[in-house]
Amino acid sequence: MKKYILIAALMFSVLCMNVAAQTKSYPFEVLKTGKGKQAILFIPGFASSADVWNEIKANFEKDFTCYALTMAGFAGVKPQPNVTFEHWETEIANYVKNNKIEKPILIGHSMGGVLALAIAADYPELIGKIVVVDALPSLSALMNPSFQSKENNDCSPMVNQITAMTDSQFYDMQKMSIPRLVENASKKDLIIEWSVKSDRKTFAEMYCDFSNTDLREKIATIKCPTLILLEAYFVNLKPAIEAQYKNLKTANLQYANKGLHFIMYDDPTWYLEQLNNFIK
Repeated sequence: MKKYILIAALMFSVLCMNVAAQTKSYPFEVLKTGKGKQAILFIPGFASSADVWNEIKANFEKDFTCYALTMAGFAGVKPQPNVTFEHWETEIANYVKNNKIEKPILIGHSMGGVLALAIAADYPELIGKIVVVDALPSLSALMNPSFQSKENNDCSPMVNQITAMTDSQFYDMQKMSIPRLVENASKKDLIIEWSVKSDRKTFAEMYCDFSNTDLREKIATIKCPTLILLEAYFVNLKPAIEAQYKNLKTANLQYANKGLHFIMYDDPTWYLEQLNNFIK
């Protein structure tokens, strides 16, 4: 009798662990589509929605199980506490482990690309491949070659500045900045809308923390194949770009033919061809 009680207790424990894994709250929403043994996780950029991947994702849903993330506080998703780059990285890795997603491919745009780099560096056995879309290990170092990450970075001035803005002021700021990131006129209003619908405190805290991120040394631990897709203008900054990626021995750097930061919108044919060659 004791034997059966022990077996029942073990089964109940396993069931509880499975339920916990399924109901755990993560700092992102997930849209799961497609079917296939191999999984792809799509991580959007700063203040963007998972919808940024819709057109591209549709090309892979027949053969892959796709997970498209929208981070908490961005594009209308409810904000959560502990808004840090490291926390988001850890929780994406936990999601992969808890849901037993075997060797997924990570595709990340901008901030999402840097998250992909960080996860592949800190959890080298967890990830199969990564695609980094127009992102650098340290964006701040590109603008300031002497940049060094601060251990206790104070984000309160930026948080106070951004949260003090009126809705109209914040909208005008986004309306001015987004045209420098995308040429496709049909997508500009959509990207602005995602920013405007984002939680202002999350927006400021993550922008500050992300700007303080430097993975130039850490990426040396990445073992998986890595495709780096960069906007057309970056070909003019090749020495600086390649210097940032010098420690990533698996990197394959490719430069788009046209367009700006949102390569998936500005050069979709080239972009999809690169993904197909690398993934399929």
